[in-house]
Amino acid sequence: MGKLYLIPTPIGNLQDITLRALQVLQEVDLILAEDTRNSGKLLQHFKIHVPMLSHHKFNEHESLNSLIRQLKEGKQMALISDAGTPAIADPGFLLVRACIAENIEVETLPGATAFVPALVNSGLPNDRFVFEGFLPDKKGRQTRLLKLVEETRTMIFYVSPHKLVKTLMEFTTYFGALRRASISRELTKLHEETLRGTLTELCTHFEKHPPKGEFVLILEGKE
Repeated sequence: MGKLYLIPTPIGNLQDITLRALQVLQEVDLILAEDTRNSGKLLQHFKIHVPMLSHHKFNEHESLNSLIRQLKEGKQMALISDAGTPAIADPGFLLVRACIAENIEVETLPGATAFVPALVNSGLPNDRFVFEGFLPDKKGRQTRLLKLVEETRTMIFYVSPHKLVKTLMEFTTYFGALRRASISRELTKLHEETLRGTLTELCTHFEKHPPKGEFVLILEGKE
């Protein structure tokens, strides 16, 4: 019986990969990558020459049975996403669930993920929090926001740059203009920054400064 490893990869700075992650990536038979072109640059940088196979949200259902069969035959596989920890707002859950159902061993290595440094750096309470990831685009968005209105824990969202201002305006409506928030962008990269303030203050800032990069939005819970 083979084994599936979930390997976190750097969210920006390549030095954030762990020595153990590099060792496992060198030793497995196959690397499942969300985008083989993107991951190819990472593997080339660390001189890792292991076969890769695309595994992303558009083909994970179709490839599931084949991957399970190969794991049962003894193949050792590593799953990586474009950045961060697999299955956190990225593909991985379906394969892990299938492995568990088939008694195939799964091991997840610790490592980079965007929301932890953003949460700790926010200055908002982090003893209890809820990870919401990406909100639905249309269907279910209002329902989700209405459910979160009474949430007392700190909330974590991933937001794409072209939706950031709209999201801040929505949050102002649902959570109140004075609700505190923190927005981190381009974590571990050259232009990393964190902005903190009320929802109104942050909305005003990004209306004047068009958002660029990857964003993690940390929202204060209801008092």
